[in-house]
Amino acid sequence: MLLPGDHVPARFIAIDDHGLETMAKDEDGWCAAIDPLHLRCSIYQDRPAICRQFAMGGRACLDIRARYRDQRQRGIPLTLD
Repeated sequence: MLLPGDHVPARFIAIDDHGLETMAKDEDGWCAAIDPLHLRCSIYQDRPAICRQFAMGGRACLDIRARYRDQRQRGIPLTLD
C-alpha cells in the first residue's frame, strides 16, 4: 500500500478494491517496478515507504531471489506467496 509522501511514478500505481493506491503488479504477479533482467527495483531511489522496510540482502530478499531464479531457469511461471 502506498502512503502519503510516496512518490512512485504513475505507471507503477494500481488502485485496489477498496480504492487504495498500491504498487502495480506485472502479468506474473510481481511488482511492476522490478527489473526482471537484473532482479532489482527500477525505482529504488523513489521506492515507497513499505519497500524501504524490506532489508536488501536480508534473508527474505535472498530467499525470494533464489526462488525467482530457480523458477525462471526451469521455465516455471512465477508466483508470489
